[in-house]
Order: sequence, then structure tokens, then C-alpha cells
Amino acid sequence: MEVSPKTFTITRTLNAPRQLVWDVWTQPDHLMKWFAPKGFIMPKCDMDFRVGGTFHYCQESPSGEQMWGKWIFREIVKPEKIDLLHSFSDAEGGITHHPMAPTWPLQMTSVTTLVDNAGKTDLTIAWSPYNASDEEITTFNSSFDSMNGGWNGTFEYLEAYLSELTK
Repeated sequence: MEVSPKTFTITRTLNAPRQLVWDVWTQPDHLMKWFAPKGFIMPKCDMDFRVGGTFHYCQESPSGEQMWGKWIFREIVKPEKIDLLHSFSDAEGGITHHPMAPTWPLQMTSVTTLVDNAGKTDLTIAWSPYNASDEEITTFNSSFDSMNGGWNGTFEYLEAYLSELTK
């Protein structure tokens, strides 16, 4: 029986203008200061921000464990949309399975949209499995609570960082 993939969607209204949110979402120097799950840091990254380019990054836990990720940009509409393929990776940039969930999809589509909201920004992320097996889709579909928790922690970092920039 074929499993239908669901789309994980999360939206946050950020107290910052859209151009600033775009900048902190698309520039490595900014991303290194906030883009990680709660408790993690981003000690390394490399970005080629163009269609066909990549963002390769490392997130490190408090105990020193490293998780690598990779984005491949498919569409960029400044300052409102980024469509990319997202995957876990190794330090060399090769695509790998999730280090703690071997049945996680190897790749996912990720579409981030930024909408101006009277000087604030509505940021929405939509994730879906890409070329995934039924087992990978089932894992993804059952992980929304965990994804909400991870993204909410990341958004806390983002909101704190934006607050520093808008003082």
C-alpha cells in the first residue's frame, strides 16, 4: 500500500521587517548566530546563495556531537521565497541519512516564504519528503511533534537575534 506524504508547515510572526528577516535567513554570518536547534550552535558553514548553489553547515550539540546539513537552492525570489532541497550530510557535503533516524527521508523539499505584515514578517516553512520510500514517508508523517519542537527552539534563537538587531 502506497503511503501519501503530508506537508509539515509552521508559521511564525517575527517582530522585524521582511528585508531584515531575509538577510538573516540568507547570509552565512547571520545564520551562524541563530540557525540551530535549541542548545546547539553552528560552528561552520559555507553558502553559495544562488539557484543551483548550496548551503552546507554543521550544527553542534553541547556535548560536541556534530550534525551536518545541506541545502540545494532550487528557486530564490528576493525577499519573499526560497525553495530548496534539504538533507543531512557529512562534513564533505555528501548526502546522508539522519544520524539518529535511519528511516528519515534522504531529501526533503523546503519552501520558506516571507510575507510583510505591517512592519512585521510572517515566515512560513513547508517541508515535504522528496523521492522518499513508503517507510521514509511514514517516519516523516509521524514526526510532526518533534519537528514543531525543533523549529520552535530555532525560532526562539531567531527572535532573540532579531531583537538584538532591531534595538
